[in-house]
Formats: sequence, structure tokens, C-alpha cells
Amino acid sequence: MPKLSVTIITLDEAEHIGRAIDSVTWADEIVVVDCGSTDGTVAIARARGATVATRAWTGYVDQKNHAASLCAHDWILSLDADEAVSAALADEVRALLVSDPPHAGYRMPRATFHLGRWIRTTDFFPDYQLRLYDRRRGRWDGRHVHESVRLDGSMGYLRGELEHRSYRDLADHADRINHYSTLAARQMHEQGRRASAIGLAVHPAAAFLRNYVLRRGFLDGGAGLLISLMNAWGVFLKFAKLRELQKVEKWKSGKVEK
Repeated sequence: MPKLSVTIITLDEAEHIGRAIDSVTWADEIVVVDCGSTDGTVAIARARGATVATRAWTGYVDQKNHAASLCAHDWILSLDADEAVSAALADEVRALLVSDPPHAGYRMPRATFHLGRWIRTTDFFPDYQLRLYDRRRGRWDGRHVHESVRLDGSMGYLRGELEHRSYRDLADHADRINHYSTLAARQMHEQGRRASAIGLAVHPAAAFLRNYVLRRGFLDGGAGLLISLMNAWGVFLKFAKLRELQKVEKWKSGKVEK
């Protein structure tokens, strides 16, 4: 029977870390890699039996790969601190690990609690995440944002949900959109992507229609409308910031007047 290690990377996650750890107490090992919390995160994690290591922040990908390298077991379940494993997902993972799993890694749906309800529409759901993997055949990969596990082998799917409690309120949601759109724009620019004026109008509109209509945000009433609008705003910011980087690049090259 393969044993399971759970990894969580943290920075000031006292509000969430207890819930995350409590949802995986059935695992064989829980490893937390913290990068300088000052709010009691480390004490909470240790009190719940997790092994805690401290390490300066080196980026999402490197931090998660480092956490996996500290584990005693090859099968890894990687959680964000604001996530928890549902009872159904826990049962599914334990049943899978009764014998050697047939795939190198597994994706699972993630549901987000926001605006007073569980959201199972828009881009928020099913929001599949590859979080259970064999570290001998998988590693975290990516750059500034949207890191993911790259597998050397096949991928399976699980039905149980990750429970995501990412946003305190709309203001927190807006702050995160601002932060991640900056990272996404930087990553797109480094990959050679460019944004046009037409794209600034088309991409956000398409994102709203995808969220509100195609992914049935309208079924979640006012919450679905707000989330669809916020997601469209995030797309607009991402491409607007990409345009800004393009202009800075031209200015530095002397192609536009200073």
C-alpha cells in the first residue's frame, strides 16, 4: 500500500492552515514549508502534528518542488493553505492508494466558497487541479503564475472535490486579481505574447460571456453575475498590463519618444 505525504506552502495563513491540516489528518505525513509567517501559522501547523520547515520565498514552483523533496513518501497530495480535502475526496484518495495507482497523477475538481455560497458555475468550477501525483514521475513546472505538475506518464481524474476558501470578500477578490494579473502579464510578455487595442475589448467581453452564459454563472444569481464581471475585469487588467509592458519595452529600445 503506497503511503501518502501532504505538502502545503504557507505565508501568514493562520486563518486557513488549521482547516487544511484537519482535512488530511488521515495521511501518513504532512509537510508545511513556510516562508516567514508572523501570524501564528507555524505554531498552528506544529500543534496539529505537521512537520514544518522554513525557507525564503523562491517562487511557487520552486517552493512546491522543495516541499515534495522533503517528504518521506513518493505519493504527494499538494494543497494550498486555503484549501481543504472534502470527505468524499478523502475517501476516494484512500481507496485509490490501497494498491499502486494506475496513473502517474490525478486531477480533481475544486469548488470555491465565495459571496456566501459554494460556487459551482463560471470559471470557478470544476476548475480541475492536478494535486495528487507520484513525485518520481511528476514535478511542478511553470513560471510566475498558473504553476502545474508536469507528468511523465498518464493522468487520471477523481470526482471528490477540493474545497477552496480563497476570498474574504469582494475587496480581497479585487486585490488578488490585481496581484495575479500583474504576474500573468509579465509571464505573457516573457513568452512573446502581445496585446492589441482590439484585444483589450474582445478578450474581457469573451470572458464575461464564457463565465455568465457558457459556464452558467446566471444560475448563481447575483453572485454568479459578480464573479463573471470580476473574471472579465481580471482579463482586462491582464491585457492592459501587457500593453503597458510593451510600451515600456519600446521606450527602452528608443522606438517611441521619451
